[in-house]
Amino acid sequence: MSHAQPKVGFVSLGCPKALVDSERILTQLKVEGYDIVPSYDDADVVVVNTCGFIDSAVAESLDAIGEAMAENGKVIVTGCLGKRGDLIREAHPDVLSISGPQDYRSVMEAVHHALPPRHDPFVDVVPDYGIKLTPKHYAYLKISEGCNHRCSFCIIPSLRGDLVSRPVDQVLREAEKLVMGGVRELLVVSQDTSAYGVDLKYAEKTWHDKPYATRMKALCEGLAELGVWTRLHYVYPYPHVDDIIPLMAEGKILPYLDMPLQHADPRILKLMKRPGAIDKTLERIQRWRGICPEITLRSTFIVGFPGETEAEFEALLDFLEEARLDRVGAFAYSPVEGAAANALPGEVPEDVKQERLARFMALQAEISAEKLAEKVGSTQKCLVDAIDGELAIARSMADAPEIDGLVQIQDGFMAGLKPGDFVDVDIMGSDEHDLYGEVAYND
Repeated sequence: MSHAQPKVGFVSLGCPKALVDSERILTQLKVEGYDIVPSYDDADVVVVNTCGFIDSAVAESLDAIGEAMAENGKVIVTGCLGKRGDLIREAHPDVLSISGPQDYRSVMEAVHHALPPRHDPFVDVVPDYGIKLTPKHYAYLKISEGCNHRCSFCIIPSLRGDLVSRPVDQVLREAEKLVMGGVRELLVVSQDTSAYGVDLKYAEKTWHDKPYATRMKALCEGLAELGVWTRLHYVYPYPHVDDIIPLMAEGKILPYLDMPLQHADPRILKLMKRPGAIDKTLERIQRWRGICPEITLRSTFIVGFPGETEAEFEALLDFLEEARLDRVGAFAYSPVEGAAANALPGEVPEDVKQERLARFMALQAEISAEKLAEKVGSTQKCLVDAIDGELAIARSMADAPEIDGLVQIQDGFMAGLKPGDFVDVDIMGSDEHDLYGEVAYND
């Protein structure tokens, strides 16, 4: 009789929130004695965690399922696209199981059915912080599921439901385990970080004998106790966000705010069902910079939304000029099946969308290049992600992994740096996205 551990292959697609779902499933698989293997050939069954937000993500997910079916044949599907099981079954009728996002129990039941566990509790050990898909030195910390907004271009609430916040003590305990396991940077993610705790009426919980409300500011104060970088993502610029800027100025959390604004013209924002007081947003940005001059602001925008006129697009460019955001992502509007925006009149031709996107990104590249050039001659604290030949590839406080720029440390290998190290870097050059420098040695 063979005592080899059952082997599971895993494919994880989508956003950081989906990545956290994958980490939870992988942790449970390891707890139950499954080996996680990197190839289809070695796997007894394959789990595919899908994305279903926009058409390109749906196509990527269906392709990934198809590849797993062709290479392995035993496939369990979960994640956002699992909410559209008919679409998956139509393309791949022989998948073993389909479940939606956060449905960990269904995934494990399907794995048990296809591949019963053989767990030896004296041999199989899983670290306290679970299994991570990110490098050892940073981790995504998901503080809530779902969203209460009903943006017309988005189907996340239909995929993930309304806002469900995790109690603050639970989040802080998870963060503490991650830090004890070697994490040096925590990236706080959710669909709407500003709304954290509203569904729980900001209930107070105790962590290390101290009370914390289940709300964004109290969470940040707790995370600041852990002595690592804390980076906030997906923050709507509501008035109470003002309360966390002093924490950034005091060095308790990173002076970095990711706020998805999506547009700047009031009519388009209304059609998107987004907050539309862009003048107040500009005032708020100026106030934040007054309190914390080193704050880095990142945002995302949609160009070519249904009905967007040239004048309304120009208003977006004007906002970009005035706000001078540090990091910006943008994409041309793409209809998502099930989104309310699909019914709006005035579809923008594809060539116009792409032309506007190119103009938008060209302007932002100029702004980014100017802002990065201002850092030449400064010393920046950086976190090393990788060693590449003679270089150390790192990130400054202004750079989130995978979406922002990098700091290339020219003498990183010679200086003996390794992933997870903090290091001060003298900045000697810049371009539109990245900084270049050498290790700063204090004389």
